[in-house]
Amino acid sequence: MIGILGAGAFGTALAVALAREGTPVTLWGRDPEAMAQLATTRLSPHLPGVDLPCGIAVTPDLAQAAQHRTLLLAVPMQSLSDLLGALDAPLDGARLVACCKGIDLATGTGPSKVITRAKPQALPAVLTGPSFAADIARGLPTALTLACGDAQAGHDLQHQLSTRSLRLYRTTDVTGAELGGALKNVIAIACGACIGAGLGDSARAALMTRGFAEMTRLAAHFGARPETLAGLSGLGDLALTCTSDLSRNYRFGQALGQGQAFDPRVTVEGAATARAVTRLAARDGLSMPISAVVAALAAGEATVSEALDELLSRPLKEE
Repeated sequence: MIGILGAGAFGTALAVALAREGTPVTLWGRDPEAMAQLATTRLSPHLPGVDLPCGIAVTPDLAQAAQHRTLLLAVPMQSLSDLLGALDAPLDGARLVACCKGIDLATGTGPSKVITRAKPQALPAVLTGPSFAADIARGLPTALTLACGDAQAGHDLQHQLSTRSLRLYRTTDVTGAELGGALKNVIAIACGACIGAGLGDSARAALMTRGFAEMTRLAAHFGARPETLAGLSGLGDLALTCTSDLSRNYRFGQALGQGQAFDPRVTVEGAATARAVTRLAARDGLSMPISAVVAALAAGEATVSEALDELLSRPLKEE
């Protein structure tokens, strides 16, 4: 059995995909009223038209969901630390798989280190890559990266969590997988702003390419392998998130580019990640110009026109 902590779109989609293949799942959400309605109707407001299979047990009881040895942590990155703090059990030997993408603002680290700090006796892993919850829930073919520093545990998780339509590739490069998933959201905001402001597809292609260079630069600085960034968790996720209106980060960027308000209830991981990246870059003397202008845009400290001027006025150099 598997516990999934977080009944948003992605957590619920993973529950549907696994239960459809016969894996019993306990799905936890923090809102008792919403979970009671989900248990009764078997319909999630996050996934219209998708019925929850009978193999999914729905609960607002965190302890009940956390009793399983494999837990998927499907909450926003900035909520991960609080979730882990609410788990009373030490979770010795449990496999905690982070399904969030970003950098924790309080610590400047990715989800695996947040897990290790909170639950040192547990085994951290990361599930990331190009995926929309609706596609996973509908059973459309999707490939993701499963990153775990323990090769045997990664192998076991890969087989436990893969389905006929959800194919997982494993790696031991946790840092590379985490940073690829986190940084692509920053570039997606930039690309959304580019299209929202009417700057065109050529400008978006340039942002994606130079953004990928930033992603690779920061990841290499922290010891990641280049091939990880060229895989699903980096380039693959970048291609999806920077080109689709289904991406929340991309839509947020479009709103910035059009000078429109964005729904504050929608989680935009890339905004917080841009702030965290800018801090790390300043601390370590790294050049991350796209991340810096995204942080300024998201904070309302710069306009799209000013951000564009900042990027285009940089000194010319070799690629």
